[in-house]
Amino acid sequence: MSLGDRILERLKELGMSQAELARRVGITQPSINHLIRKGAGGSAHLHRIAAVLETTVEYLIGETDDPSSQAGVSDRRAGFRGDVVPPDTIELDEFDVSYGLGAAFIHESAVSRRKRVFSRSWIRQFTDSPFDQLFWATGNGDSMEPKIQDADVVLIDGANRTPRQWDKIWAVEVGGLGAIKRLRPTKDGKGIRMLSDGGQPEEVCYDDELTVIGRVCAIVRKV
Repeated sequence: MSLGDRILERLKELGMSQAELARRVGITQPSINHLIRKGAGGSAHLHRIAAVLETTVEYLIGETDDPSSQAGVSDRRAGFRGDVVPPDTIELDEFDVSYGLGAAFIHESAVSRRKRVFSRSWIRQFTDSPFDQLFWATGNGDSMEPKIQDADVVLIDGANRTPRQWDKIWAVEVGGLGAIKRLRPTKDGKGIRMLSDGGQPEEVCYDDELTVIGRVCAIVRKV
């Protein structure tokens, strides 16, 4: 079965609509429909979709036929240098191309996913959110320089999607485009301003035009 078939199967088994899945994941219903039709297995949202559907990414992309939420856990841990992953570590998804530092298509792009093992205590320096709501993404662009540079890797906290702290850096989706921006309210409080550190013109979004994917809570840079 394809990715779309497996999402539809889980929706049917759970008695859930595409709209409800989109609401729980924090994206738009057209985004869910796009995944079902196009099978973009590298979507940065897939780990949250799997959690809402009470299954695993491995099941959705066809690596296992067991929809159990524990399927594939032992196999992944056994793959850590031939040994069991130590209990003080955690595996997080990393996407090679997920968000543009200005804007990038996140549904049409071929996005590759891999697992990275980290110390739990190291991750806890940045966020106390559940580990299954965290993922890494590679930035692409220079609009957030000097704070975030091209090819920097950012840790996105998908459990924190309400920008109560203005001027923090957020991963967002606007009309099928992914971006990493600072957010501020408009003066009338009816919209959200998206700002770049590099001096590019700000953009304003209203109503349901913008979906916050999560807060950027850490930046890792190769030297």
